[in-house]
Amino acid sequence: MSWQAYVDQSLVGTGNIDKAIICDATGKTIWASTPGFSIPANERQIIVESFTDKGTVKHVVEKGVHINGEKYVTLDSTDDSLKAKKGKEGIVVIKTTQALLIGHHPADVQTTVAYSSVAELAEYLIKVGY
Repeated sequence: MSWQAYVDQSLVGTGNIDKAIICDATGKTIWASTPGFSIPANERQIIVESFTDKGTVKHVVEKGVHINGEKYVTLDSTDDSLKAKKGKEGIVVIKTTQALLIGHHPADVQTTVAYSSVAELAEYLIKVGY
């Protein structure tokens, strides 16, 4: 399956994610995305850095994250995932061995449901070495 097919079928195709990006784990190279959805490199870099932030309070928790200049409040940030919301819509990010899966969910989908959709693809990719 191509990276674009993972975006179209395994993420957006679930109905729980309306826009998505798959890029390398460093956030530098976008492998596939929903047409018209992009996140500037500097904003992707802040997300990537959150996975190694060992501060008492992570930077993304204290300051939130920005997606296309819009601030999202971070709900949870671990060594391999991030959940953030702006109103009722949100962003879910999961880091696999080689990839970063970024999914945006609309206001009518709960973050936990969107997270499960992204996590399902992440688990599969980890199993196959990505």
